[in-house]
Amino acid sequence: MGVGLTMGVGLFTFGYAQGASYMTNNPDACANCHVMREQHSGWMKSSHGNVAVCNDCHSPAGFVPKYYTKARNGFFHSLAFTTGWFPDNIRINNFNYEVTNNACVKCHQPMVAAMEGVHGEGVDCIQCHNQVGHQ
Repeated sequence: MGVGLTMGVGLFTFGYAQGASYMTNNPDACANCHVMREQHSGWMKSSHGNVAVCNDCHSPAGFVPKYYTKARNGFFHSLAFTTGWFPDNIRINNFNYEVTNNACVKCHQPMVAAMEGVHGEGVDCIQCHNQVGHQ
């Protein structure tokens, strides 16, 4: 009975939260929950609004890493929203910070290579450019 109940609640939550929409590259999926609407709106107005979608910056390349990250984030987002344990001011965690910074480096490799000559290896793009993707 416990497994059936758990699966039932999980399937209900997946449907209620429009879980299938998160399997796509559609940025509107990120605004399904009200706490991300401000970030979505900021992204649409940002310099990246016409050149990148949420997954370009917030998911690593490759099928397995991308969907592992999406599943991991989905679990923790669901837990936070269900329990109410999320801050009013959304903050990126260390895992997602690294994913996003690696995406910056991948897309802007020529510029990063030049910067590494000045700043050394391991450029931290987000430290100075934390408002680029979301105004």
